[in-house]
Formats: sequence, structure tokens, C-alpha cells
Amino acid sequence: MEIKATAKINLGLDVIKKRDDGYHDVRMVMQMTGMYDRIVLTPRHGRQGIVLETNLPYIPVNENNLAFRAAKILMDEFGVTDGLMIRLQKFIPVAAGLAGGSTDAAAVMKATNKIFALGLTDEQLMERGAKLGADIPYCIMGGTALAEGIGEKLTALPAMPECGILLAKPAISVSTREVYGALKADEIENHPDIDGMIGAIREGDLHGIADRLANVLEDVTAPTRPIIGEMEDEMREAGALAAIMSGSGPTVFGIFEKEGPARKCRDAMRKKYPAARVFLTGPC
Repeated sequence: MEIKATAKINLGLDVIKKRDDGYHDVRMVMQMTGMYDRIVLTPRHGRQGIVLETNLPYIPVNENNLAFRAAKILMDEFGVTDGLMIRLQKFIPVAAGLAGGSTDAAAVMKATNKIFALGLTDEQLMERGAKLGADIPYCIMGGTALAEGIGEKLTALPAMPECGILLAKPAISVSTREVYGALKADEIENHPDIDGMIGAIREGDLHGIADRLANVLEDVTAPTRPIIGEMEDEMREAGALAAIMSGSGPTVFGIFEKEGPARKCRDAMRKKYPAARVFLTGPC
């Protein structure tokens, strides 16, 4: 079975408070994009265990990989005796704020459920996925959604209007754990207008969505990584309605109403930042 695991961006990311368990309560508007990893899963009849192969030598191929663990948690629970081969071809940048690991895990859970006829609903998969990572339930749902709690409480939203989404991941990586660890949630003064963002999405108002793009984590990540602000400025100057950082970073994305300026900006940024990964995609 061949499946696609799509990357997400955060149209809005607000942190409400730090919880007693060390996690943070958030309100986020999540959006899937057309960028994806390709995963091929093959049952190994009569052979036990999970074998994971990837196209990148630095990606773990054991239980340190979320996709491996996603298959294992289901196979262990349901006593699956056959094995599973997972071939993961990565295109989504790693440690980029695009939920690359989480979306791989979500796709593998859905595929494992089908391959071994486990009969789980998406809601049941989401319950199990939440035990592995806060973004996995959303990645199982996909589309456009409001995420609350630690990210596991989801409300589906209407599809985002068609547009160009230009993604640019500079040649640096960011630890989500470190960013949240440095965040002082009780000192956040300017909270994103998440309710206004939801209203704009319901109305199909692309300009209203762009006007409300905001991410409180950018105040933690960007000051020590000036390339984030530089890339955002590049996109705005090239005609993006707005540009912000996704997740804990460092990937920046801009929303373009017209394809021409988006393509021109993509090409210019690839030349200016040859070590960066720059993609033009759209909502998925």
C-alpha cells in the first residue's frame, strides 16, 4: 500500500498556559499542505517484526522513529503476528515545524489499520495517536481544523480558500521541546485572534485569514535566528499577503493570492538561499 503523509502549517498558534504536567494548553488553526512524504507499506506474511527503511541516513529506523512506533502500538494491541515493511521516502524537512514525523506516524497508523483489517475508526486511531504525539490526531484528521488542549481536541473547519503557500526552511533546525521550554506563557501579551481566523475561514476570506496569521512561538525562535525574519520580508516584498513561521520553526510560509508572484519568489529565494529548501504548494 502506498500512501502520502502531508505536511501541516499553523495559520494561528496561541499558547494559553503551561500545565502542571509540563505540557501547554494551546489554540491553533492547523492546515494541511500539498507537500508530502511517500510511504510504502508491505505486509510480511509469516515473518514477525517491523522493518523500516528510509532515503535519509540520519533518520532512525527503530522505535526512535514515530512511524515505527505507530505501527507497533497497533500491531501489539491487536496481536498481529505477520510482520510489516515500511519504506519511507522523506521530502518534508526534518525538525522544521511542519509535523513531518507526526504526519508519517498518522499515515502509517491509518495504513496499518487497513492492511491488517483492524476495524478502527479515525476517532479510535486519534485516541491511540495522542499517546505518541500531540500533532498525530490532527494529522489523522487532516484538512483545516482548530486544535485545543495540547493539540488533541479537534474541531473540523471548512476548507481554506485556494491560494499559493510558499514554504522556506532555512538550513537550521529547531527543537520543539527547547522552544516550548523557553516560552514564558504567562508573559504573552499579544495573543493571536484565533476566533477571527476561524470566522475568516468560514467566510472563505483569504485576506481575512492572512491578516490574522500569528504565532506566539516566533517570539522565542526568531530573535536568535534572524534568517526567519529575512525570509518573511522576502515573501512580503514579493507580494505575499502575509508571512509567518510555522510551529516552533524554523520554516517560514507565505500566502500568495496569485501564482505568478509566488513562483517568482520561490525561484528568487532558491537562488538567494541555496542551502534552504523552498517549495511552492497549496492547501490540501
